Amino acid sequence: MGTRYAAQLPLTIRQVWYSLVSDGVLVKEERTYKQTVELLGMARRSGRIPWEALRDDTEIRVEPVAHDGPDDFRAGLRHAALDYQLDRQAGQPVRLEIVCETAGMVPQLVAVADPYGVPVYSGSGFNGLPAKRGAALRAAADGHRAVRVLVVSDWDQSGVHLFSALAEDVTASAAVDAPGTEVVFERLAVTEQQIADYGLPTAPPKASDHRSFSGTSTTQAEALPPDVLAAVLKAAITSHRDMRVLAALLEREEDERRALAAFLDAAGGGAPSPGKAEPCCTSRSSADPMAGGPGTRPVLRQVSYTPVGAVRCPWVLGSVSWIMFGARSRGPRG
Repeated sequence: MGTRYAAQLPLTIRQVWYSLVSDGVLVKEERTYKQTVELLGMARRSGRIPWEALRDDTEIRVEPVAHDGPDDFRAGLRHAALDYQLDRQAGQPVRLEIVCETAGMVPQLVAVADPYGVPVYSGSGFNGLPAKRGAALRAAADGHRAVRVLVVSDWDQSGVHLFSALAEDVTASAAVDAPGTEVVFERLAVTEQQIADYGLPTAPPKASDHRSFSGTSTTQAEALPPDVLAAVLKAAITSHRDMRVLAALLEREEDERRALAAFLDAAGGGAPSPGKAEPCCTSRSSADPMAGGPGTRPVLRQVSYTPVGAVRCPWVLGSVSWIMFGARSRGPRG
């Protein structure tokens, strides 16, 4: 049986809830969301669902960097050499950035975007003008004359306002701080067409929110199946990439990675070759330079998740396990 969302883990709790709603396991009510939160909490405590399978954003941590000693520090250098990466947007006709309204979805987008060197930002970080100006300054710093910002946000008053405010403020800043740079904003998800294609759950617009909104109903971005979102994002990125340029850059990156490892090894760092720790590809096609090479490594380390279908659990928890680990996703309706 094929997996469903294992490649997109960790999920947010709301994504799990929306999947249960879409599959007819739960009705779309606030009480069922609260029940899902409680149920997932119990499942994590009991070990039925891995802690790492769900994304939590309530904790903010700032931890000091420390080492056990020189050997531990040298080991850190070895890992740094294996993670060596060039700017994978260098030489491309357009610089890409991604802004996601929901912070909890950022790791899923990073897993898709990082192999192409495309940064992902949380929309909550763009509430202030300095952050919006920062986007313009980045455009000026890297020399690209064209920047495209892909936006993932809810289809509601808040999500539409996020998109329009970003477009207005960043474009205005670019005119001053990066003159001559064209900045284009593209709403990647969630769109009215996606809502119709995938039969996504909807709700009436908030009567208390008086900001302009052309829609007759609202949908959260987390309602879009995670695998569908990943496919939409990858298609958007690759449509703006020159794969021959990227393939040449990845070959250079791999050569420099090996040279760094060899240098540290000769200097007594004992760095293993990249091929031992994380296999490098021996050849790349310019049509698909990401296939099989270090370019496929995301920033976040992948965690192996064990299916929990054999564990006796309530029927809702069984559906959660089915959604996260052991069922195929649906395609568009109609």
